[in-house]
Amino acid sequence: MEDCPLDKAKLGYHTWSLLHSMVAYYPDEPSDQQRKDMENFFRLIGRLYPCETCARDFTMLLTNQPPETHSQQTLSNWLCRVHNHVNQKLGKPLFDCKQINERWRDGWKDGSCQ
Repeated sequence: MEDCPLDKAKLGYHTWSLLHSMVAYYPDEPSDQQRKDMENFFRLIGRLYPCETCARDFTMLLTNQPPETHSQQTLSNWLCRVHNHVNQKLGKPLFDCKQINERWRDGWKDGSCQ
């Protein structure tokens, strides 16, 4: 039902959607404060996420692959690689990271998002 709490799969889907959308609109040339804020944001997800196992795994992933906050492109590619790492672990298909901005910011080239 629509008005029930999210299960783990729905929570994950919506969280990834939020993360990719935030990263898609991250500045091309972020300030030092913007970089720090984004790094802190990802660390907080690992501490506050309502799925304890997911949060622990995400925190470990961040330790091995810290956010690359130098630009929108580097951060988007980093998040895509992290998401693909999780997808591979869960047996889900991988996403072609070359299409990351087309998927989350610009819309598909075929115009289907217009």
